[in-house]
Amino acid sequence: MIVGGKKNQIHIVENDDGWCTKKANAERASTCHDTQKEAIDRAIEMAKNQGDTEVIIHGKDGKIRESNTYNRKDDPKDIKG
Repeated sequence: MIVGGKKNQIHIVENDDGWCTKKANAERASTCHDTQKEAIDRAIEMAKNQGDTEVIIHGKDGKIRESNTYNRKDDPKDIKG
């Protein structure tokens, strides 16, 4: 879903609670995990469920390391409309 002309975004960031998933412009993290990989896996799962969502992975220094966009995994591609 595109909101205001922009894709949904989920950021992977490190904070005092570990590696967290955080939606763009959210004040609090959605989920927190012990490892960055766990946070990435959860963010990808969330992105595939939401559809047209970008997962943005930040390194320990806070800089963007990687980003990927995911479409809905259950979106039927053969159906018109």
